[in-house]
Amino acid sequence: MAEAEESAKPLFAGLSDVSISEDIPVEGEITVPVGTRSQDEDSSTLDEPVKETIMRDLKAVGKKFVHVMYPRKNSALLRDWDLWGPLILCVTLALLLQGESADSKEEGAPQFAEVFVIIWFGAVIITLNSKLLGGTISFFQSLCVLGYCILPLTVAMLVCKLVVLLANSAVVGLIIRLVVVAAMFAWSMFASTAFLADSQPPNRKALAIYPIFLFYFVISWMILAFTTGSAQKPGKN
Repeated sequence: MAEAEESAKPLFAGLSDVSISEDIPVEGEITVPVGTRSQDEDSSTLDEPVKETIMRDLKAVGKKFVHVMYPRKNSALLRDWDLWGPLILCVTLALLLQGESADSKEEGAPQFAEVFVIIWFGAVIITLNSKLLGGTISFFQSLCVLGYCILPLTVAMLVCKLVVLLANSAVVGLIIRLVVVAAMFAWSMFASTAFLADSQPPNRKALAIYPIFLFYFVISWMILAFTTGSAQKPGKN
């Protein structure tokens, strides 16, 4: 019975007799230290207006275009990679080639989807080849460089369209287009290898550059082959 009575007592029954001396101060303030804002918080763009974000991205794309047109060993294109520029160039080139195929009556002229798939599928294959050979850059860095280096060929496409419209002789137009496309092809190759060659092992650089050569050669061939347009001027037979 005694054990039953002891077990029936509250577990903390003795705490009611505990008193706190009035001499012990119990007042005070609880303060939480507020640290200084980190650099990441200062550079956050979550509260940035949409206009400023768009302008900043456009400026970044423009700077990368400058790097391609004046290629030099600079890690900015690899460090601050993006796919906006390659997307713009790919869509522009595909639209221009599609316009040529719509104007011409050739059944083998490329369509928008075909050009789009060829460019992106080729860039992915080159990137995978680079990684298998032991390349040190990431997948998206390689796609960024390959896409931005299409810029000279896009310029060549615009020049070829102007030549087709303005040239009076088909032979002269063909020669001019051939020279322009060849020069822009060499420019694209030089720009891409300036950024990608150092990322490959020294004894495998040729294996990495050869697919890049084929990639830009196919694009150059499409530009040269499908910008014939209508060489005849209106009113001429």
